[in-house]
Amino acid sequence: MKLASIIHQYKDAFIAKYGDTVLPGHLKAINAISNCRTPASGALYVGCSNCSHTEWEPLSCGHRSCPQCQNYEASQWIDRQQGKLLPVPYFLITFTLPYELRSLTFFNQRLMFSFLFLCVASTLKDFGLNPKKLGAEIGMTMVLHTHSRKLDFHPHIHVVVPGGGVDKHRRQWKKKKGKYLFNHKALANVFRARFLTALNESKLTIPKQVPQKWVVDCSHAGKGITAIKYLSRYLYRGVISEKSIISNQNGIITFKYTENKTGKTRLRALKGEDFIKLLMLHVLPKGFRRARDYGFLHSNAKKLLFLVQLILYVKIKEMEQRPRPVFKCPHCKSPMVVIGFCYTKEKSG
Repeated sequence: MKLASIIHQYKDAFIAKYGDTVLPGHLKAINAISNCRTPASGALYVGCSNCSHTEWEPLSCGHRSCPQCQNYEASQWIDRQQGKLLPVPYFLITFTLPYELRSLTFFNQRLMFSFLFLCVASTLKDFGLNPKKLGAEIGMTMVLHTHSRKLDFHPHIHVVVPGGGVDKHRRQWKKKKGKYLFNHKALANVFRARFLTALNESKLTIPKQVPQKWVVDCSHAGKGITAIKYLSRYLYRGVISEKSIISNQNGIITFKYTENKTGKTRLRALKGEDFIKLLMLHVLPKGFRRARDYGFLHSNAKKLLFLVQLILYVKIKEMEQRPRPVFKCPHCKSPMVVIGFCYTKEKSG
């Protein structure tokens, strides 16, 4: 079931009900998704070099909330992360903002999400540098998620961390010993203190009922690639797969999701306009980066990562540029080349 057709059907009802709270970024996302792979997004004129067949191919919208787009970009990101993987155990750590701060976060997204990245990074970095815990600089890959399995607004950050760090002064790799990377309760306490300090300094009004205990989860992630692929799932393709939308009947949209605790498949039904509203909750501010690398995994630390790879005897392979998908001729299946392009239906006709 196509998300674009649902938006076409319920867009007017959505604007009528939520028009006062709709942001420009929401309208941009709605228009991009509804026009994706239609003449409104433009088209390419392609031709086959083998049999001379030519045709117009509609362009994708390229919006990161569109479930049809950016598969190539997601694959590129996975390739880059795979090139940084080390032969060590990996951990997946999740930092979650409490329910009481979600409203404040939603109405101050750029600032609050920036605080979230900053406080998570500084907390993990200091735990790694602490001689009692590791005494080395660690590397981290972070991805911001804003949704729960039910697609409610639920901001949290997933962090993939190699089980060890580098002592730059001794040019030594220090392996993390023990079952856990760091104590999750200690991480939660430090993260809470730093985040609330950042809120106080920003002069935002902190809700009175902020809980004393915050949630940080730490688990093994195997060799790391499984966690990387999991994080990439919603990195460039929106928060719901079109395969999860199972019906559109009598003004009601029903979608399925996997319950976190039980692993069972559940259904959720919403009015069409409310379903669109639910999706728009997760459109990030313009230009805000959802995925970030830190420590020796940062793009500016290539020499340090190279040193770590040498220490751990990693076979360094030259990364090949993943080729972009090409249009194939419907007659002879040969690759087609771009001859021209247009941006309106009239021109493409």
